[in-house]
Amino acid sequence: MLDLIINNCTLPDGRKNIDIGVAQGRIVAMEPALKAQAAQTVDAAGQLVTSPFVDAHFHMDSTLSFGLPRVNQSGTLLEGIALWGELKPLLTQEALVERALAYCDWAVARGLLAIRSHVDVCDPRLLATEALLHVREKVKPYLDLQLVAFPQDGVLRAPGALDNLKRALDMGVDVVGGIPHFERTMQDGAESVRILCELAAERGLRVDMHCDESDDPLSRHIETLAYHTQRLGLQGRVTGSHLTSMHSMDNYYVSKLIPLIREAGVSAIANPLINITLQGRHDTYPKRRGMTRVPELMAAGVPVAFGHDCVMDPWYSLGSGDMLEVAHMGLHVGQMTGQDAMRACFEAVTTTPAKILGLDETGLAVGKRADLVLLQARDPVEALRLRATRLMVLRAGQVVATTPPATATLNLPGRPGQVSFQTPAR
Repeated sequence: MLDLIINNCTLPDGRKNIDIGVAQGRIVAMEPALKAQAAQTVDAAGQLVTSPFVDAHFHMDSTLSFGLPRVNQSGTLLEGIALWGELKPLLTQEALVERALAYCDWAVARGLLAIRSHVDVCDPRLLATEALLHVREKVKPYLDLQLVAFPQDGVLRAPGALDNLKRALDMGVDVVGGIPHFERTMQDGAESVRILCELAAERGLRVDMHCDESDDPLSRHIETLAYHTQRLGLQGRVTGSHLTSMHSMDNYYVSKLIPLIREAGVSAIANPLINITLQGRHDTYPKRRGMTRVPELMAAGVPVAFGHDCVMDPWYSLGSGDMLEVAHMGLHVGQMTGQDAMRACFEAVTTTPAKILGLDETGLAVGKRADLVLLQARDPVEALRLRATRLMVLRAGQVVATTPPATATLNLPGRPGQVSFQTPAR
């Protein structure tokens, strides 16, 4: 006797009429017309069942703090950083925990069951670190929260930042972070990459650096990051986040750079909602798009994920924890409107970030933990088009969130009824 069978599922790879059997929190069968009994059955009715959404780049210590102590009037990255500096002395652990837990509730309701969050370690009190470590344990039964020790003000530029970062790692933070383009000189930026990669190698940790979040085509710290990744044998454990300077680089240099990234086994994370609003602020017209070269990186075999980055904080006043909104923006900014390209964008918020984060328990396969999302969509492209309703979210086979189907009741002359905005079944 199984615990649960979800009948008549459509899977992201196009398979239809698949039954998924779950026992003891794990997927034990995936096949048509599953011959088994279960304590509970759910009819997916041909709708899409996917592995959960994963946000590979977020800042949970600042989330839901919009308007504290004031609003970012210019909407720029630098004013956001300055505003965060004004807010840090006012932070309390209680408020940090409360806002983070509220956001985690939003995330679960959206089928987002894994988040990599950067946490600022430049405050010597490490209040945010302690708060998010507490939150990580609190949400562990229903959400994977991976923490990055992030020196927001520069690991060399900010006094004591390197020591603070090491203390955060000693406290149990998972990943080494950095921000080389925010150091005082290009040389300091390169030196920070070396120091942080060596620290990660010494401790056996992953690396995720804010890298070249700039419109400056000469901001090329991703090249240094790829070099040290290979030198230290960190292949598969290193990520460059943002990489927005690549949108301004000349094509000849990029033709060299992308193969270096691929050979080093470095992953890339773009943050479409933030990149498109924070970058290109000094441009008149034509305006640069701001997002890194996602389709070119994907074509070269570099793993690329999309991150939400910010929700209602000093940098971004919008957002709701919806990774389909993130991917929807990403495919438009990257002009990735071909069918295969749109499916790759769906993977950029599901399976690809799960691999980048090393979430080996997650996936649509027998033996994996039964973390599943039932969407009101018939395929990944329709899910992106509609930002599909999450009808049911499961963690280890247990239902943790449900949402009624999105429908509208019409009272049109000669055409009463309901509409769901899905394409007619073929």
